[in-house]
Amino acid sequence: MIDAVVMAAGEGVRLRPLTERWPKPVLPIDGRPVIATLLRELARAGCTRVAVVTGHLADQVESLVGDGGAFGLEVRFVRQPGVLGSADTVARALRAGFEPPLLVTAADTVYTEGDVARFAAAFAASGAAGALAVRRDPPVDPPHRAAVRIEGGRVTKLFDDDPANELGAAPLWALGPALTPLLDGLPGPPFELAGAFERALAGGLRIEGVEIGKTRDLTYPQDLVQENFPYLGS
Repeated sequence: MIDAVVMAAGEGVRLRPLTERWPKPVLPIDGRPVIATLLRELARAGCTRVAVVTGHLADQVESLVGDGGAFGLEVRFVRQPGVLGSADTVARALRAGFEPPLLVTAADTVYTEGDVARFAAAFAASGAAGALAVRRDPPVDPPHRAAVRIEGGRVTKLFDDDPANELGAAPLWALGPALTPLLDGLPGPPFELAGAFERALAGGLRIEGVEIGKTRDLTYPQDLVQENFPYLGS
């Protein structure tokens, strides 16, 4: 069993004006709220307890998710009072009583079915201090999707400038007990998980790199149409 942290506090700036009325995690892909699809995948991955960290238009996210029973989960909400970053999200979940190992994901991404479970299993089998998911689709697009160098199954560089590298970071992480102390004292705000993972690499900790399949999310308003009415074309 592994606890999970879902980052659902973001403002969805590039999706405005839609996100002035609705928080990004409740918007649909394939006609279903993205966070609902994600929670079902977390349940399939063996998670039972999930911290959903909310902020922007939090009441809508919390009303949709409820106590998590509809998804086979026990959900607890943790509030983040501003744009404080992904590492702050995890730190708040830890202070709320969640313990490593932790599976951490953005709330606005739909993964290929079964990929969250495969990622969690690969991390558990690796014995690594942490893990990072990488993907080829959508393609690398710095700075939003930086390339990640992986050698022998290990992450060796988080921000790889090799133009031939097609492996981009996905918003799916795993943190073991050796990695969570590295969340303290990061530069910011915002305080980002990348900083903790870079500290881990510099300290010689193993970070497993796990390639997953295609991911989908809503970045711009037109994506809402394309991801729900594919027959309209791009």
